[in-house]
Amino acid sequence: MGTVNENNGFKLPILGEEDIDAQLRAFEQEEAAKLGLKTEATDHWVDKMISPEFKASKRQETTLLISGLTRAHDYLLQGGLQGLGYKVEVIDCPDNDALRYGKEFGNRGQCNPTYFTVGNLVKFLTERAARDGITQQEAVDKYVFVTAGACGPCRFGMYATEYRKALRDAGFDGFRVLLFQQKGGLKQATGEESGLVMNPKFFLTLLRAIIAGDVINGMGYRLRPFEVEAGATNAAAEKTKKWVHEALTQQKSVLRALWRGRAEFAKVKCDWTRPAPRVSIIGEFWAMTTEGDGNYQLQTFLEQEGAECDIQFVTNWLLFMLWEGRYDTKLRAELRGLDKAKKSLKDAAFGKKLFGLFVADLAIRGAFHTFGAAVGYRGYHLPDMDVIAETADKYYNNQVRGGEGHMEVGKFILNVLHNKTHMTLSVKPFGCMPSSGVSDGVQSMITGLYPQSIFCAIETSGDGKVNVHSRVQMFLFKARLAAQKEYAEALERYGVTAEQVKAFNDAHPHFGSGLHRAPHAAAGTAGDRLAEIASYIGKSETQIRILRAKAALSTVAAGVKAAPGFIAGLRKKLVERAPILVAQAREEWKDARPVFEQKARETVTASVAKVTSKIRRRPAAEAQASV
Repeated sequence: MGTVNENNGFKLPILGEEDIDAQLRAFEQEEAAKLGLKTEATDHWVDKMISPEFKASKRQETTLLISGLTRAHDYLLQGGLQGLGYKVEVIDCPDNDALRYGKEFGNRGQCNPTYFTVGNLVKFLTERAARDGITQQEAVDKYVFVTAGACGPCRFGMYATEYRKALRDAGFDGFRVLLFQQKGGLKQATGEESGLVMNPKFFLTLLRAIIAGDVINGMGYRLRPFEVEAGATNAAAEKTKKWVHEALTQQKSVLRALWRGRAEFAKVKCDWTRPAPRVSIIGEFWAMTTEGDGNYQLQTFLEQEGAECDIQFVTNWLLFMLWEGRYDTKLRAELRGLDKAKKSLKDAAFGKKLFGLFVADLAIRGAFHTFGAAVGYRGYHLPDMDVIAETADKYYNNQVRGGEGHMEVGKFILNVLHNKTHMTLSVKPFGCMPSSGVSDGVQSMITGLYPQSIFCAIETSGDGKVNVHSRVQMFLFKARLAAQKEYAEALERYGVTAEQVKAFNDAHPHFGSGLHRAPHAAAGTAGDRLAEIASYIGKSETQIRILRAKAALSTVAAGVKAAPGFIAGLRKKLVERAPILVAQAREEWKDARPVFEQKARETVTASVAKVTSKIRRRPAAEAQASV
């Protein structure tokens, strides 16, 4: 078969792809033979650490290593995983030795969290192999490190590569680092069941441990600055963590364990007349979360300086990721006719996805407040991610991602507008591109718009502890003066003294209890408590009850008064979104209708069969009765 050239009648042969490949290979071999080159197949090197395997058959011989959050979270996650049948060990919080390991075996130019977390794993394996007298290969076979992974504009997406590079150079070639995003399935490439089964029970267990860790940490930071007996709060927190750990390990009720810890926190005596400056800690996730040398023990340092830390919970980060999912889904839904990507919404019912994300958000919020109520951590309002996004969008585009995205800017503005804190402290690693390079650049404009704010930005590099602490102290001095002024003015405004406040709290345990949370009225906790009880001081118990009843009625009346405006705003949103909602409902009904009709047919058929069976049995029963 061929084609004919009209000019000379020459016929060209038509070759298939296999014929062409065969001729090319033959030509390559001929030329290689002329040059004296070897043509044998080359055994290329393959990085087996890219696709680590943890098989179910090796589960009892393998120990999972976890680290990276607060000490409470890591400890409770250990209990949860042990309850699921895994052998688990917690790597302690990274210290400066871990930093040295990270810089020795890691690439240059990495951010602080990379050096600390990667170095911490290398340090653990090196010291453990030396302590137990095992070889590096035996350590590789015995341990598996489990962590979170993601992509994005910052260097967090390079963590997995850094782990492999550092571990290989340290002599632990082949060590397994499992990322949640990589091992989402139950089967691995080999077809054998995965040793780490990430099913709904697995993730619910992690969620319970994370939220329990959040509320326990929250109680600690709420009470510690005001405790009368130093160490009492930590003692209560340690007991509570132990009980929750046991509940997770034994797969028992975490709520019961938290309720048990509630009694321990209730025993902590506090002096609520201390005008401690409240400092909101924001910034890069790891830098503001870790409790070790990675941020120079920042939380402990602030408390030693007399401040009250307003920390960001891991739950907040989960809510942020759900918000990202909702935000991106709404944007991609507008491109369904064009978007043909693997995860596009072209042929998907995006309303179902949005509803799922909405329900997940409600579930996490409900679980947090339930756990918080059990341990006594009441009055904390989880952030409204839509409000933060709307607040920050004027200055920081919501579509710019990396780090905490727009949240740093939004949180700072809301802290100032609603008088939530005396000072906002933004902490991030040296050279953190999203936080230092973007957010801090925007924050300088925000401080110009709100000159009454106290904003301090610091960077951590592992070797600047003295300089960072000194910088924080300078801003904290301003915050301390602001807190003292706020409290002194409140005492004068209400016409009471600090001694009267202390005496009232001693005489009324309900108001003086660490489990009680006063309504928001000032930037500091002392100011909140004073505003709540000032009108009760000098009053009888009957008068106090009457005043509290009036306050409750006023709150209800305010809610009723605000209801029409809320309903009007909700109605406006519904009217604006009505076309979208109707189209969405039609689309969902199109998918659900076949299932609904099938269920209806099955129900009707079953009912008819049941009635028919009864009718058929009745004559037989009557005949048998007559006999």
